[in-house]
Amino acid sequence: MSQLQSLEAIEKRLWSAADLLRANSGLASNEYFMPVMGLIFLRHAYSRYLAVRPQIEATLPKRGGKVRALTREDFGQQGAIYLRPEAQFDHLVSLPDSADRAAAIIAAMEGIEEDYESLRGVLPKTEYHKIGNDDLGELLRKLNPEELKTANGDIFGRIYEYFLTQFADQGAHDGGEFFTPISLVQMIANVIEPARGTVLDPACGSGGMFVQSANLVERNYGDPTKALTFYGMEKNATTIKLAQMNLAVHGLQGNIAEAISYYADPHELLGKADYVMANPPFNVDEVDAEKVRKDPRLPFGLPGVNKAGKVSNGNYLWISYFHSYLSKRGRAGFVMSSQASSAGRDEAAVRRKLVETGDVDVMVAIRGNFFYTRTVPCELWFFDKGKPKARRDHVLMLDARNVYRKVTRKIHDFSPEQLANLTSIVWLYRGQADRFLALVRRHLLDGLAAAQDSVASLQEYLVQAKARAASLAGLSREGGDATILAAWQALDDALSTFAADVAAYAMAVEKRAAKAIADNAGNAALRKATERLAPLADTSRDLIKSADHLYKLAGHVLDALDGEGNTRDLNRQRKTTDEARKAAVEALKPVRYFHRQALWLQERFPDAELRDVPGLVKLVSRAEIEKSDWSLTPGRYVGVAPEEVDEDFDFEAALRDIHVELKGLNEEAVELAAKIVRNFEELGA
Repeated sequence: MSQLQSLEAIEKRLWSAADLLRANSGLASNEYFMPVMGLIFLRHAYSRYLAVRPQIEATLPKRGGKVRALTREDFGQQGAIYLRPEAQFDHLVSLPDSADRAAAIIAAMEGIEEDYESLRGVLPKTEYHKIGNDDLGELLRKLNPEELKTANGDIFGRIYEYFLTQFADQGAHDGGEFFTPISLVQMIANVIEPARGTVLDPACGSGGMFVQSANLVERNYGDPTKALTFYGMEKNATTIKLAQMNLAVHGLQGNIAEAISYYADPHELLGKADYVMANPPFNVDEVDAEKVRKDPRLPFGLPGVNKAGKVSNGNYLWISYFHSYLSKRGRAGFVMSSQASSAGRDEAAVRRKLVETGDVDVMVAIRGNFFYTRTVPCELWFFDKGKPKARRDHVLMLDARNVYRKVTRKIHDFSPEQLANLTSIVWLYRGQADRFLALVRRHLLDGLAAAQDSVASLQEYLVQAKARAASLAGLSREGGDATILAAWQALDDALSTFAADVAAYAMAVEKRAAKAIADNAGNAALRKATERLAPLADTSRDLIKSADHLYKLAGHVLDALDGEGNTRDLNRQRKTTDEARKAAVEALKPVRYFHRQALWLQERFPDAELRDVPGLVKLVSRAEIEKSDWSLTPGRYVGVAPEEVDEDFDFEAALRDIHVELKGLNEEAVELAAKIVRNFEELGA
């Protein structure tokens, strides 16, 4: 399950908690926002604390038979914060009704601030005295669901956006500012690959860019706290506190200044930032032109001024700022309105100057519905001032609008494999074929590992199916009806076939697993490995259909028995068999999925070299860009993919999308009906 899906349950609990405070306390929505966020901070910090504590304790030194006590430094090295016993969420949840919960929460916050200087004055405290003791108890329980205990990633940004959207005070993103989807932040981090140096986000929001860049460094290089220095700017004081909390809960620190980035450069990083990452507000038209006209961060000039003396559109102010902040070898990646890449007049003049620097590196088009609160499409821009000479006259145009995973009716994202595949195209562009081939190999190995894991689940389902068939056999013979016997015979035949297919599949898996894919396998060897694993992938798909069919046939026998089989034991057995079927199906799905990911790459880049792929990618020269009015819109260059007859149409995925759509519509209908009822009640009807 993706992060977005797992957080939907959390959001509903949060809104329930918010409704509790709205109804039972004297707090307005903008007053109880921070108390709730403070508790979310404690809950998330506790989850990370519990996740890393066992591995820390396993390595603690002993002296005189006693294990050294845990310290802040232990947790900082693991991307978490140390929590005193009184600040641990389970302690707060377990407080009796006689306890002063507000005082306990405040003490927890003060203890954390005492241990972490970067959080002093940041965490909410006094607000808790305004909430009743019973309400605080209920609030603590509502904010302690199982889903939140296992959630990961930048949940602060998501929950922050949730509150901004649901509460009456939504001014924080009316100008286009909204939470950056995790997929897009990860894509930006993957392309600019922050490794060591200064990371700047001039519109940092809740700090998600910092968290994802730190995650990438941790995966590839080690401790991000030693490798990266974070600087941010944000105009909203409350949002700054959220960003500082978000950084702290991940064991990070950053210098975040309260400033309006259009008019101020508080960190004085002009020409000094190694990396710039941002999702600025789109299409702002209220920037005072006179205040920014001589700004040294605008070497390409203003992008147009209207009659009111305002910059017509602030998009190119941001774009110019990001470019100017970069050091001589710096890289930038940022989200931008899709309107900007082909905007005309003065904006086109700025864009031309940018292209002529040779620093525009990659452009990525993203379809709509990636943002949590908006349906707008967007584009990711990438600058690289350290581009080698051979690439300075070219821009990689990548149209990713047809690459997505449908999470809910309104939300799309990239699966981890889709994200990796898109990133690998950039690797080919940079001449890093070895990384591309390593990814293909990883997909194949993941598929093979899934196949090995699926055998046990299949065999367990076979055991349950045989047991159920044996139970139905006696009832069928007792019934003696031709319809019943025919249904039983169909089940028995299918069971024999399925058992043979499972045995053959297990042998095929063992045979394929015996032939290892070398660590340094070249393109030809990997292509052969893909061909070799194709029958396994196809068989896994067929076994899913067979497993489902077998379960349905058993149901047909019960239907033919006309209720005679509806005993308690048989119903229990039916449930057990169905659970085993679902487990087998879920175990089989990744086998074909990972194979298809490898095939997706190999079909488009058969020689493990970058090439133009209609509808997906094209390496465009500066001359081509000039002929197209200096447009940087990927779709203008990559064209449209030729229509293909899909002989292997994924009906399961299509049905899943339909189910997601229907579920979303049903939920909206329920919410709308409840809203109508409330409106009538308020009218006294």
